[in-house]
Formats: sequence, C-alpha cells, structure tokens
Amino acid sequence: MKYIALGRTGVKVSQLCLGCMNFGGRTDEAEAAEIIHYALDAEINFLDTANVYGHDPADFSQGRGRSEEVVGKTLRQNNTRSKVVLATKAYFPMSDDVNAQGSSRRHLIEQCEASLKRLQTDYIDLFQLHHPSNDIPIDETLRALDDLIRCGKVRYIGTSSFSAWQIMESLWVSKEYHLNRFVCEQPAYNLLDRRAERELIPMAQTYDIAIIPWSPTAGGFLTGKYPQNSPVPADSRYDKFWKGLEQRHFSDTAFAILDLLVELSREKGCTPYQLALAWCTQQPGITSPIIGPRTRQHLEDSLNALNIQLTVEDLARIDAVAPPGRATVPYYGYDGMAWVKWGPHKFRW
Repeated sequence: MKYIALGRTGVKVSQLCLGCMNFGGRTDEAEAAEIIHYALDAEINFLDTANVYGHDPADFSQGRGRSEEVVGKTLRQNNTRSKVVLATKAYFPMSDDVNAQGSSRRHLIEQCEASLKRLQTDYIDLFQLHHPSNDIPIDETLRALDDLIRCGKVRYIGTSSFSAWQIMESLWVSKEYHLNRFVCEQPAYNLLDRRAERELIPMAQTYDIAIIPWSPTAGGFLTGKYPQNSPVPADSRYDKFWKGLEQRHFSDTAFAILDLLVELSREKGCTPYQLALAWCTQQPGITSPIIGPRTRQHLEDSLNALNIQLTVEDLARIDAVAPPGRATVPYYGYDGMAWVKWGPHKFRW
C-alpha cells in the first residue's frame, strides 16, 4: 500500500479510501465490520462516511446516521481508532426541520457533535461539507469549522462537489479572516466524466488541495455488470439509489468506453472494474479514490487494482474513446447525475 500526503497537511493516507456509504444499510453491521477489518489488514488507513449514510434507499427518513454508528462501534471494539484517518461529512437534511440542513454555523456545529457521538470518538480527522451552498456566506461556514478545529473536535476540513471557483473563494476568505482552510475536495471523477481535469484538478495541484474522487468507476457501470439493452439488475445501485437514470446513463458512447475497458482488461488479465479504478488512481493530482464496497469481495477486487500498471499506449487508447476534460455522462458539477430527494427537499447529488 502506498501512502500519499493529504494535500498540504503532514497526514499520510492510503492510496485507496474506504467509502462507508453502504454500511448499516445495504451492508449489514456484521459484514461491514468484516470489510473494515479486512481493509485495515490490507493497510488502508483512510475511512470516509457521512451523517446521512446508512439510510434506506426506499425511505430516506430511516437509517440516517447508521453508517457512522457501525464504523464507530467497529473501530472501538477493534481498538483501531487511533490508526485511521476518519472522515465524515455534513450538509444534507437530517430531519424535516428547516434548519437541520445546509452549511450554517448552527447546523454544522450540531452535526459535528452528533457525528462524534455516533463515531464514539473525541475528534474527527477530516470534517467535510457534503455539498456547496449558495445561500449561506462561506465566511460563516468557515468560521464555524475553524472554531471546531480550535476546540479540538476536528483536525482538518474539506469539501465535496465544489467547483474550482468555490474553493478559490474559500481560500481567499480563509486568508482574509485568518481561518483554517480546506485541505481536500471530493469530486466525481471517472472515465465517463473527466471535466474535473479542466480547472479543478490543476487548481488543486497549484494550491496543494488533495483530490479524493467519488464514484471512480461510475457507480459500478464500468464493472460491465450492466449489459446494454437489458433490465437493470435487482438490488444494484441503479435499482436502489439511481432508479430511472438508465436511459440518461447507458448511452452508446458510454458502452463504447466500457467495450475498450473489457478489451484492455482481457489483455492485462484483470477485470474492467479494476482497470477503471487503476486508471483513476494513476491520474495526475489524484490522492485517494473512494471505493464503496458492499461486500468483502468488492473490497478484494479493489485492492487488486493497485497491482495494475497502465502504459503510455494504454492511456492513449483510453483517451481516444474517453477524451480528457470531456463528459460522456455528467457526474461532476451542477448538471450532475440526478435530483435525489433528501427528506422534504431536493438537492443535486
């Protein structure tokens, strides 16, 4: 396992980040604990969750916070909390209360306290905004996060799904008001959507912002388990979380990219999923892609991706069907995957 600096911090994180979105929901507590133990044994030291994770896809009001509870309980029982870089997020609604959402000072401090209890820890290594907000000034948000750092409840702060200009604005505000700055960003980045390469990743490289991509294999599409012109498999991501997006997502161009991955993976003796993940880990400016295993087998497959080396010729073949800076299916930014209903409100995911 390779370890990479988390942006400009002195913290080293593993080349893969264990995403815990399924834990406590689609993955029950026992299997989630097994996955966490296996990841730690494989020297993954970076875990990412969120206060809303663990919810029931059919009923968002059920299960919010379960992922944090499962992660916290497992780390405490295994006495491994001090060995991991533990990340969580806040922004999306946690109840029907109009103030139980967003990036206001009130909501972030409240949710940090709640996450600390669920995670059974005294501090959060990385506390992230799960989504940008245009109706709350960034200085209010940063001052609240700065206070959480100064009182020892949070070590570092980051963002998710922010655009380059939003991060630059935050860096200016941090400098202007002498506040702690964001150290990382979680964008959608995969072979179906490479638009982060236009501005976000170059900006991150310039200002030492860690890039922690979510959905590095396009929600599992690049595994090849979704045959063209066939019904979506039951219990898959597109059946539970992204139901109704097949027509938008499963285009001829997307399948052309998948066809190349299948061809390349046969040449290299791996799976299309492993090849897509290997591509993401080896891109310039990438710190630690987030994998979201639902089973232990999914995690094992992800670890094998670290043994794949892509040549200049391989990359050129990939670029020919998935051009740099282009999007076949929009994940990144405000025209992202879909409107997802979170409680009584709707937000872009």
